[in-house]
Amino acid sequence: MTGINKHILRSVLMLSYIAITAFILFGIGSLYSYLNTGADRSTMLHTEIKKIDQYLPKLEWAPLKNEGRPMDAQTLDALQNDYLDAWYVKHVAYKTNTLAGIEDYYTENARKNIIGLVAQNKSNNITIEGTTLEHHLTLDFFSEDGQLAVITDEKVIEFKRVFENDTLLLEITEQSTYKIILLLEDGFWRIRHIIKEQSKDYKNEFIPAQTEVTEIKGINYYPQASPWDMYGDKFDASIIAKDFKIIRDAGLNSIRIFVPYEDFGKANVKAKKLDKLKQILDLAEAQNLKVVITLFDFYGDYSVLNWTLNQHHAKTIVKAVKDYPALLAWDIKNEPNLDFKSRTKALVVAWLDNMIALVKSTDTTHPVTIGWSNAESATILKDKLDVISFHYYEDLNDLEDTYKSLKLEITNKPLAITEFGMSSNRGLWHPFGNSEDDQTAYYKQAQALFKSYHIPFMSWTLYDFTEIPKEVVGRLPWRKQTQEHFGFIDQNGETKPAFKYISKE
Repeated sequence: MTGINKHILRSVLMLSYIAITAFILFGIGSLYSYLNTGADRSTMLHTEIKKIDQYLPKLEWAPLKNEGRPMDAQTLDALQNDYLDAWYVKHVAYKTNTLAGIEDYYTENARKNIIGLVAQNKSNNITIEGTTLEHHLTLDFFSEDGQLAVITDEKVIEFKRVFENDTLLLEITEQSTYKIILLLEDGFWRIRHIIKEQSKDYKNEFIPAQTEVTEIKGINYYPQASPWDMYGDKFDASIIAKDFKIIRDAGLNSIRIFVPYEDFGKANVKAKKLDKLKQILDLAEAQNLKVVITLFDFYGDYSVLNWTLNQHHAKTIVKAVKDYPALLAWDIKNEPNLDFKSRTKALVVAWLDNMIALVKSTDTTHPVTIGWSNAESATILKDKLDVISFHYYEDLNDLEDTYKSLKLEITNKPLAITEFGMSSNRGLWHPFGNSEDDQTAYYKQAQALFKSYHIPFMSWTLYDFTEIPKEVVGRLPWRKQTQEHFGFIDQNGETKPAFKYISKE
């Protein structure tokens, strides 16, 4: 028995020795791996800032002529990223009255004012929603030891909304100039001093487009097999080409299409989606059709902190296709007034105002419009747009008076109806709906009015559809049935009687 105990004790000691040795070797290996691996910035910061997904204002650097040490591109990029992140975390702090991330981007001295304002606002139930839309930077000085930089940030466009107890008190846009000192600490550029040298109220100025809209006889277009998913897996250039020939042969000269914000990649626009948009423009050009591109389809957030991402999205698309011959105009957003109730009219209009300015600054040639859902909203931002457009699904007997009233208020801009139509949806879910004969009479009357008053028009839509995404009209079957039958061509590919009146000629 004693011999057995000795063997057991010896085995336990051997196993313990092996375990301790393995643990020591594992620890040494982990330490060696850490010492030979670059620090991951995301694990060092206390925030989850990813600039490419969070904050992308327009930014321009003046040519580098700074005093002190020459600045290399890699260092300049790091300084720029940390500087923009500092703005972002400050906006978050003022919106939430918390200090997450402030320590990462501001030195102890620079944090004092932010901490004080957050404490004051929190005690008074005040919050500030803000963003900057443009920065124009000059590097004034870069120290010989590479630890200090001085920059001037001119023409900073700042937008702010101040709330007290969730009630909007003030909305302001300013253009400011800042002088900033940054220190390199722990591998990151932190703001040491930031001084606002001057500031003034700022308003987006209207600059007319270089081209004018001539007569529009058009239609809103989706392929029949992929409505509201035009750039997806069912994309077929040959089908679109055939449809464009049908449209042109019917006597129309233009189409209106839609770019869904999320589907196109939001701020990071997907190259494959953009290529399909370019193909559509080329196919339209081949049939001598002009194209109105409607941006931000299926977008309804408008949060101020997302504005720079929205603008980056729009700028990428506009720059990519602004020189295509088929492009006729830009429609900033489809029926944004429907979001007034959920997002407030003031916020939506402010978003639209800045988006108009962004698109027009990127493309000075083509006209800009907004596809309002009704005539009542058509005068909003009328002085900022090149073309005033609205949708009309009301009684045609009232259209003449509606149009005349608008012309009295809008005397110096083209006025267009970019959506109108009637669904031939009589059936099980809508037994008292309109028939194909009713639809035909509707279009006959509409075209007579358009011809009489020289009204540019774009009808809804070429095809009846078999599938309507729930995001468009919800899940109720009678609503889907109605939306499925607005076309001039039925689900079997046969032209409906209303096709005779697809154009006014």
